[in-house]
This record gives sequence, structure tokens and C-alpha cells, in this order.
Amino acid sequence: MLAFAAGLIISGNLGDLVGHKRVFLLGVGLFGLASLGAGLSASGAELIAARVVQGAAAAAMTPQVLATFRAIFAAGERGKAFGIYGAMLGFASAVGLVLGGVLTEANLFGWSWRSVFFVNVPVAACTLIAGLRLVPETKDPAARRPNLPAAALLASSLVAIVYPLLEGRQLGWPAWVWLLLGAGVAGLATVGVLEQRRQGRSAAPLLRPGLFRIPAFAAGLGVQLAFAAGMQGFFLAFALWLQAGEQFSPLKAGLTAVAFSVGSFIGAPVAVPLAQRYGRRILAVGAAGMVAGILGVALAAPHVGLDGSPWPIVPGLAVAGAGLALLVVPLVNVVLAAVPVEVAGGASGLFSTAQQLGGALGVALLGTVFFGYADGHSLQAALVHTAPYAMGAFALCGILSMLLPRTAVSEEAVTES
Repeated sequence: MLAFAAGLIISGNLGDLVGHKRVFLLGVGLFGLASLGAGLSASGAELIAARVVQGAAAAAMTPQVLATFRAIFAAGERGKAFGIYGAMLGFASAVGLVLGGVLTEANLFGWSWRSVFFVNVPVAACTLIAGLRLVPETKDPAARRPNLPAAALLASSLVAIVYPLLEGRQLGWPAWVWLLLGAGVAGLATVGVLEQRRQGRSAAPLLRPGLFRIPAFAAGLGVQLAFAAGMQGFFLAFALWLQAGEQFSPLKAGLTAVAFSVGSFIGAPVAVPLAQRYGRRILAVGAAGMVAGILGVALAAPHVGLDGSPWPIVPGLAVAGAGLALLVVPLVNVVLAAVPVEVAGGASGLFSTAQQLGGALGVALLGTVFFGYADGHSLQAALVHTAPYAMGAFALCGILSMLLPRTAVSEEAVTES
């Protein structure tokens, strides 16, 4: 997630400059090779290194898909294209949970968990062939070269912030951890200052500092960060509790998590229309739903039992999933109501970066809480102890939502930007 967050903005600029298809195919090939490396890894360090490369490769791919859609579809077709794309993302996320469990439990050729990486290799190969033959090359004739020094500083600053949070508890919070954390924050501030001074020059902007002076945009970015932190952090603890604590098989754990996706499917189709009618209040309702859902999971966790029935936690997962749809699906639509049209694309890109960075921070912070409490308690107790922190993140989303515009722009306006 950290490599993904650090690479998203620069790869989007690079695709505009040298061609979206070219950067996309490069990312696909690199992702396939990194997946092979992850499957063959012989140590934790090798696996982590392969995952970093996977994140960077995913960052190269993702912006090119949306940019290509904008180029190859006429204005009247973009809404349908983006709608199909969003539906496929949601469907794939739900199916992936189950298939990951199926592959791991099947233990094909004795590969166990390595199967979830090896399966990416033929998928990447097929995608390369299809991309070469079917996807047209597109680029932005007015694109400016990426600001590589600022991008390198941005990436290293993000690492300097998240790494101490990941490792600090285990190392006993030595002084260098706090120094590195401060250096990361200072690095982000430096990137903002440099970007402000370079406005109007030849290099493409990375952070667009002017956007942060728009209160609604800053609040929306805060919502995205807090949501991703609570979501990724809690579900790390949730997955570990199910499999290591309650001895659920990977398949059973994946099927249990599908309840969350079902709630999202139910809420997603109505989220944007409701936001266009009721505005920011729908996002606040979604945040409250996530708080209630996580609370339900925490209260029901003691009733699951060792390899027992997951049904006690299913209602909470479904409610949290529906809350996610109401909070996140219309978020960009609401924020863009306060953002100038000419910078809407850059604003959307920053939201994607905030989502990945928030996820990395959530894993670091809530993971520290979970593992710290698990040292002297059961994993169930650690999950219940961690849940209020995730609930606090979602409650913060609800509070920040009230700083957003009262209304949302239409889907057509979002896809036009």
C-alpha cells in the first residue's frame, strides 16, 4: 500500500507524457514478475521486497486505465464505462476473498499460500497479450514532464512516516524512530513548498497545493485518509483473529468477509443518487453505519467460538459494508462540487493517493494497538480492544463530512473531469 501510494501521482503524470498504454503494460509485466518473486520467496524479507514491487507496479497500472477511458469514450459513454468499471472492481474484490481461500486451502502442488501469487503470473501474461492487441495508445499532448526530484522526496517522506509506526513498538520506540518520523513530516512540507514555488513551470504538479486551501477539499481528503486507516487497520486485525484466533480456514474466513461486500453491493447503487439529493448528510449516515457495524462485530466476537459459526458477526459486517458504500462511493462527487473543474482530475488523483496512504497508516497504527494488546491477551480480546480505534476513525469521517458541500455533483460531471 505504501509503494502504491507513493507511485500513483508520478505514474499518472508519466502516462500522460509517454503514453498510457505503454506505462500500463510496463506495470502489468512488472506486477507479474513481482508476483512470481513473491511466490518463490524464501524469507519474510524477500516477500516484503516483492510486495513493494507489486505496489509500485499497481501504481503504474491504475491511473492509466481511467485516463484511457477518458480518451477513448465520448462524453455520453463515459458514465456507463465508469459504472461498469466500478461494478467490476466491487465484484472482483468479493470474488477475490473467496478465491484466495480456495487456492490456499486446495494447496495445489503443495504451494499453499504461494498460490495466490503464482495465479497472477498467467493473469498478467493474458493481460499483456490483450493489452498489446486491443488497447489503443493515448497520451496528453499538453502533458508536462514529471517532477522526479519532488516525487522521490514525496515517496521517501511517506516511507519515513509509516516505517517508524510499523516498527516502533517492536523496537521499544528508540529516539531515531521519532527523528525519522519528524523528517518525514518535514519532507512532506518541503514538497508542498517546492510545488508552490514551481507553479506554472515546465514540470507537472504533484500535490497541487492550491487545492488544500479549499476547505471542502481538505476535509474530503481527511475523510478518505481516516476511512482507509480505519478500514485497513481493523480488517488486518479481523483477518488475524478469524484465522489465527478462531482457527477459521482461509476459505471460511473469505466467505465470512463476503458479508461485508454484500452490504456494499446493497448500498452502492443508491449512494450517489442519495448524495445528489441529500448531500453530505448521506456521508455522515454512512460513517455512522460503519461505526455501528464495527461495534456489532466487536460485541458479537465472543459468541463465534473456535472454528464456530460466523453468523453472529455477519449482521455487523453487512451494516458496515452498507455504511462504506454511503460514505465512500459518493465522496468524490460531493467534494468536486467545491473544486474548480480544471483541477478536478488532479483532485481525484490525490484522493486515490490518500486512500492508499491512509491504508498504510491504518495498518501501522491499528496493527500496533492490536499486536501490543495481543502480547498478554487473546486475539479475541485484542480485536475488541482495537475496534474502538477503528470506530473513532469512522466517527471522524462523519464529523469531517459535515464540512463538505451540501450537495453533490452528478456522475456525468465526475466522468467529464
